[in-house]
Amino acid sequence: MPRPVTPGTDSVLKTGEEYKESLKDGRQLWVNGKKLDTVFDEPALAGGIDIMASMFDDQFTEQYGEATTTFDEKLGKWVGRSWQEPKTPEELVARRKMIEYTSEKTAGVFGRPPDLAPTIAIGIASLLDRFKGAKSAFDECQPDFAENVARYIEYGRENTITAAESLTGPQNDRTHGHAQAASLLQVKKISKDGVWISGAKSVGSVAAQSNEIIFTNLGYPDTPPEAKIWGASPINAEGIKLVSREMLSNPGADPFDHPINHKGEEADQLVVFDNVFVPKERIFNLGDASLWGLAGEATLWAHWHVLTRLMVKSEIYVGCAQLVTEVLGTGHFPGVQGVLGEIIEFNRAIRAFILAAEANADQAPNGTMRPDVTMITAGRLYTIRQYPYIVHQLQEICGQGLVMRFGKNAFENPEIGHHLAELLPGRDVTGMQKEALMNFIWDLTGSSLAGRVALFENVNAAPAPRLRERLFREFDRTEMVNRVKRMANLDF
Repeated sequence: MPRPVTPGTDSVLKTGEEYKESLKDGRQLWVNGKKLDTVFDEPALAGGIDIMASMFDDQFTEQYGEATTTFDEKLGKWVGRSWQEPKTPEELVARRKMIEYTSEKTAGVFGRPPDLAPTIAIGIASLLDRFKGAKSAFDECQPDFAENVARYIEYGRENTITAAESLTGPQNDRTHGHAQAASLLQVKKISKDGVWISGAKSVGSVAAQSNEIIFTNLGYPDTPPEAKIWGASPINAEGIKLVSREMLSNPGADPFDHPINHKGEEADQLVVFDNVFVPKERIFNLGDASLWGLAGEATLWAHWHVLTRLMVKSEIYVGCAQLVTEVLGTGHFPGVQGVLGEIIEFNRAIRAFILAAEANADQAPNGTMRPDVTMITAGRLYTIRQYPYIVHQLQEICGQGLVMRFGKNAFENPEIGHHLAELLPGRDVTGMQKEALMNFIWDLTGSSLAGRVALFENVNAAPAPRLRERLFREFDRTEMVNRVKRMANLDF
């Protein structure tokens, strides 16, 4: 069937305007301590919504349709690729193209673009063989976990929903192992139709700009059954309160001065659950100990997404670095060539991790292609160690151009603009053209928003020691050990 170029009966695809309308639902949101009537009342959030809305509209374009949509044989309609469960190596690569698209669309500064949260649901679905037959710890409410997960993915796909996801709890007292128990999501009341939960989730990235949130707890070994919950809820559910972090972008600024930040941002919210009802059909685990701890396996596709987004960012860094050398005429200096070589190395290494993870992919029991987890974990470990250094190297070759930025008004001022034009030209470019490049790199690496993004990349990946421990657990060393035994004639 021909790919749709306009909304119609052959697809379930939303337009950007339809996505925006879906956010006018009475959600409770606070920014800077002030409760907003709608999410559109905060310019930075509204700007981020505009970026996401353009992604919906791009589904109907020839340029981006292939990356953003796919034909669902079961539905007989075109659907957004965000909710695609890749069943073949070709579909896995196609799904990665969607990640590359959303990453480029946001210059990689959205840590949670709208196609990330669906990978959590897809990850849960890949484990359905372990969900089948699992039982709720509470006799009063017995959801069918496996059926609920499958139905939720269908719901997301058929309704083109956007979602946030959060596993982590609020940062608080770590004096003892159970110090965080108070903020864990916990079941407070149970009926045959569902449960009421209270608690909070932190770093609910893009929650205020989404339709849903997928939630669970990262608990401790003695986590009680009432906190072993996994499910999803509409953002506007009664009792959900969104408390946003401060905004760090520059909405309304001249695009010349802030080519990235003038567009707004995604923002993280502290998501407070105050006696929120979660219907039985939205529950993926309710106290079953056998399902507790599967979050690490279920987030494999999300980690693949993160690594792919960082690859796209590294490509942007390479492009920026090359342009800087051309504009400043420094490309012939061996030291500058070496720095650019390091930035290229960073990009090539991340791409190698991703391609290897996809080449070594196998199929989960439900048939979904599963990237090689050890390559993903090793890639994440590599990137968090190198990311700050690469950003510094890019800034280094920019020199004073990144520090001495004057703004469009200064260049256009008749009293001083001619001085800037005379004193600041680059190689074959005007001083204003050179500053346009520096402004882009500033927004990407030096602004308040860029600083927050850099911190997010580190915190989001988990500390390096934890990733090394995970790699230790995940990597099967048996064949390597046996090889050494054969080579050394060892009989133990």
